[in-house]
Amino acid sequence: MNARNEPSPDFVRQLAGYGLTTAEILYRMPDHPTFLQTYVWQDYDIAPDFPTLMKFLAFWREKLDGPLHSVRIGHARLIKPAEIRTFDAEFKLQ
Repeated sequence: MNARNEPSPDFVRQLAGYGLTTAEILYRMPDHPTFLQTYVWQDYDIAPDFPTLMKFLAFWREKLDGPLHSVRIGHARLIKPAEIRTFDAEFKLQ
């Protein structure tokens, strides 16, 4: 929390359904198109549409020289409902 006791923006995004998304981007080197280079991108995003990642990839296609070869995505929601298991037992405390 910051000095005003407000939660961090990343925490607020997680509560809104965002999860940590990692993308391994393979692209061709502009000067040597037969070689592939790797770039790892990571940010909070919403599955399955990944609007933040799609915006970044659109920027890549428009502004950067290395053409994309492939993108592999990993996604995990860091805040999710608790897992509850029930037991067929009763425990009594005095």
